Amino acid sequence: MTSSYSPPYTITPTILSLVAEIAGETGRIGALASPGNVPKLRRENRIRTIHASLAIENNTLSLEQVTAVISGKRVLGQAREIQEVQNAFAAYEALPLWHPSSLKDLLSAHRLMLRGLVDDAGKFRTRAVGIAKGKSIVHVAPPADRVHGLMKDLLRWLRHTDAHPLIAGCVFHYELEFVHPFADGNGRIGRLWQTLILSHWNQVFAFLPVETVIRNQQTEYYKILATCDKAGNSTAFIEFLLATLLSSLREAVGTDQVADQVTDQVESLLHTLGDETLTALECMKHLKLSHRPTFRANYLTPALNAGLITYTIPEKPRSRLQKYRLTQKGRSCLQT
Repeated sequence: MTSSYSPPYTITPTILSLVAEIAGETGRIGALASPGNVPKLRRENRIRTIHASLAIENNTLSLEQVTAVISGKRVLGQAREIQEVQNAFAAYEALPLWHPSSLKDLLSAHRLMLRGLVDDAGKFRTRAVGIAKGKSIVHVAPPADRVHGLMKDLLRWLRHTDAHPLIAGCVFHYELEFVHPFADGNGRIGRLWQTLILSHWNQVFAFLPVETVIRNQQTEYYKILATCDKAGNSTAFIEFLLATLLSSLREAVGTDQVADQVTDQVESLLHTLGDETLTALECMKHLKLSHRPTFRANYLTPALNAGLITYTIPEKPRSRLQKYRLTQKGRSCLQT
């Protein structure tokens, strides 16, 4: 049996190329992740995923606060934002229990993600909705009485489609945002469900923080959604999200490769810098080192060459005012 409904999109050479590249990167990250390191990676990346997904929805809690909430610690913050974190963590932890094409599971996910936040958690909307940008309405969702049927059609298509899961996940994400089946939480559920679809293809995606990359391209994300609405198909959105996935995978692979190469000396320098910006002498003092050539050869130069730290005055590397700070790669390395 095949679904009579098929969401409109076109398979472009760009999409095919991205699918092939993502498959290759997925193989690399799977080979790099040692069994003993997977639980730690999963938890740390899941925390980053939740922080980024909620930040897109204007949750103001920091990564450190999100980490504390998930660890069961008390946090100074708005009760609603703390509840959002607790709900999101519960929803992502429940991923293995759900099937991507199940309507019951989709509603259960929404109920878990929005419990205590809205009155109609776990239920489709019953009224008309429009998405505003400033004073303009940029998208008018289908009428409420069509939502149930549209979502059944979309889930039936997902169950029977021959499309690659990478493509199917993007299509479903876009179509859910277009239908806007819930009064609130559509963005969170769309990102969660794409993660679920991809994790059924490869477990790497169960803990890959794709949302972090989307958050960094948030303006483009909404712009592409609007472009696809006007075009009447999700092709541009598929290309955008696949490029986002590829970027996230490459960052993860690069971080793991660097982590394997980092010596104990370089790692100690990274911990010394942390959130600080320090001179070479200040670093040596913290590390209890007195021999400058040893510090440069075993600590400073390897960290610079690996792109883990950077100069504050890059145009004058030997400046007497020179200080050093962690790069994003260096911060990611500390988190793995």
